[in-house]
Amino acid sequence: MLDRMLRPRSAVRAAAPDTAAAPQGAARTPRDSRKTKHRPAAKPLRARLRQDWQLLLMTVPALGLLLVFHYIPTLGNIIAFQDYSPYRGIWDSPFVGFDNFYWLLTDPAFWDATLNTLTITAFQLVFYFPVPIALAILLDSVLSPRIRMLLQTVVYMPHFFSWVLVITLFQQIIGGAGLISQMLRQHGYEGLDIMTNPDTFLLLVTAEVVWKDAGWGMIVFLAALAAIDQNLYEAAAVDGASRWRRLWHITLPGLRPVIVLLLILRLGDALNVGFEQFFLQRDAVGQQAAEVLDTFIYWQTLAVGEWSYGAAAGLVKGVVGLVLILVANKVAHMLGENGIYRRTS
Repeated sequence: MLDRMLRPRSAVRAAAPDTAAAPQGAARTPRDSRKTKHRPAAKPLRARLRQDWQLLLMTVPALGLLLVFHYIPTLGNIIAFQDYSPYRGIWDSPFVGFDNFYWLLTDPAFWDATLNTLTITAFQLVFYFPVPIALAILLDSVLSPRIRMLLQTVVYMPHFFSWVLVITLFQQIIGGAGLISQMLRQHGYEGLDIMTNPDTFLLLVTAEVVWKDAGWGMIVFLAALAAIDQNLYEAAAVDGASRWRRLWHITLPGLRPVIVLLLILRLGDALNVGFEQFFLQRDAVGQQAAEVLDTFIYWQTLAVGEWSYGAAAGLVKGVVGLVLILVANKVAHMLGENGIYRRTS
């Protein structure tokens, strides 16, 4: 001890361990080891198949359905480039190139049906698409779980009704001989003329779609609302945010990814507004008001046996829908959303 006390300070510092450098060296070692640590090698394909063969076996029926009812029939689109006849078959029907597309794109009836389809899609996009969102927000604010479940069941039950039943119910209520017209005539007024009026047909079909499918679309937004962290609402309430502030700054931003995704899918399906609804009401309001692309394909092609013409119209619908999906997905990326897909590389 005495020798150590008499030793110079420089010698003591040289002999003593470097306590300041030790923690730094110890801290650098894990970081350096993490930098040099390699990711585990991916398992070979054969090993992964052997590991997950039960899950893959469960997907075989679904893949079989897709193969039989979607991919194999898609090969039949080749008849759009032929003068197809069921008696000659695909192999013996003459190849005509793009003649069917030329006659389709120069047909005024096709453009009238396309204009009606786009008009109905745009109108329903504005006046139908927000309805399920509003229903989900209103239903989510109901405190009683029993009342919420009852209202949800009542609202989405019409989705399971056929279009024949839906149109019949509307006819019995607002038709020329319906309940409302009879009540108006009893009080000295004229009856309603909605079901057969081409001028109000756009409002009619939108009201039918809202009544039938708004409740079903609400389920997706209810699931999205359930995923929002409730602590955000509590913190906002403590900070003095009103109900509208919480709706604007928490609820709607939480629903935005789902809204963008469904909006992209709806735009991709813009040329497919339905067949049964318009087919059943076409005779009542006339061809000019109720003719859409689906009914046009039926009456102008399938009903008269012009199979190649109908295939060409179907391909045009598919190409336009694909373009709309790609454009909408690109816009979603520009707005900071993932959309349907996003490149990872």
